[in-house]
Amino acid sequence: MAAGYAEILRTRYATRLLAGTLVGRLPNATAAIAIVLFIRAEGGTYSLAGALAAVYGVANAVGQPLLGRLVDLHGQPRVQLPAALLSALGMAVFAFTGPDQLALAYGAVAAAGLFTPPLEGGLRALWPSVLGKEEQVHTAYAMDAIAQEVMFTVGPLLVTGCVALWSERAALLVVNAVGVLGALSVVVSRPSRAWRSAPREAHWLGALRSRGLLALLGAFLFIGMALGSITVAGVSYADGNGGDAVYGWMMAALGLGALVGGSVYGARQWSGVPERRLSVLVALLAVFYWPLVLTPGAVAMTSLTALAGVFLAPALACAFIIVDRHAPRGTVTEAFSWLVTTFTVGASLGTAAAGPVVEWGGTAWGFAVPGLAGAAALVVLLATGRVLVPAGESGVVAGSSENDRNGAAEPGFSTPHQA
Repeated sequence: MAAGYAEILRTRYATRLLAGTLVGRLPNATAAIAIVLFIRAEGGTYSLAGALAAVYGVANAVGQPLLGRLVDLHGQPRVQLPAALLSALGMAVFAFTGPDQLALAYGAVAAAGLFTPPLEGGLRALWPSVLGKEEQVHTAYAMDAIAQEVMFTVGPLLVTGCVALWSERAALLVVNAVGVLGALSVVVSRPSRAWRSAPREAHWLGALRSRGLLALLGAFLFIGMALGSITVAGVSYADGNGGDAVYGWMMAALGLGALVGGSVYGARQWSGVPERRLSVLVALLAVFYWPLVLTPGAVAMTSLTALAGVFLAPALACAFIIVDRHAPRGTVTEAFSWLVTTFTVGASLGTAAAGPVVEWGGTAWGFAVPGLAGAAALVVLLATGRVLVPAGESGVVAGSSENDRNGAAEPGFSTPHQA
């Protein structure tokens, strides 16, 4: 596993693109945490914090596939950098106005979410042209999921560190300024400037005309909801068990658990159909959410949070392959952006739901939300199994006029996606 990752990172531009994408996505990855902490510091309620985080998430959900489609049509630099600048500007307006002017606060947060650049989908579209070998792309997808968990581990600590050193307002500004630098590093690179999507069939639904992709997105809506609800319930828990430091460690532990799980998952080549394997991973993910309702002491709770994240990165890595297998020709960035969008919408719904649940029933009830959401994701996958994996299908899938699916079992490696 280590040799495979090292080989990829030694490939020209690979490290730069991976690091730049992770740094560029930092504002999006920490937005819910930063917004909740900022609103609480300004005297707002959990419901207001959850509502603002939800607005950011919904706007992000609208913007990602639209910007992803623009990237497929016009290339990455013309879309990614202007979007990153506009998103950072929106969050800066929110940081300086605060919740006193609610209309402006909601508008600024919405703009920040809407213009968040689709760097995640853009990176996965670049891997085939940068690496050139399908087995390396498989490893890159796993490494991508693991690297995201590094960001989700470091991100909360960075936000709480900025809060401790300066203020909640400074945390918002610093994180978004760093994000612009990350986006800039990606779009000025040669692979990003040279990449072009494959010719696409004109269709108003774009990537969403794939029924298999729609089934996957339905499941990840609930997985996102689980993650979003943990963000708010975690703040409520930390308020009675050590404050911001405990909250930061809990969120970092969630990412650390996913990092460990992703590392183990990426240690081997998996045979069989990834769609069926995803159902097993989501089932395990749902099971490990339920112990959080016990709300024990801070050390034990941090450990349970780490266990809750173990199967997240494997589920994401598996989903990346499935997206590539089901994405119609010429829609790869848009298809990956829809996965980001659905996950973000789910996270926003989770934050919006967890706030009132915590205020009504307490912290333990807040942690019941991710357990229920994980179970719902599994139900969706089981109910749509015939769509995701038609009868008689193995890992090798023939192409069709509907989906530009791949001949390889693992990973999804579509040569038309190359520049």
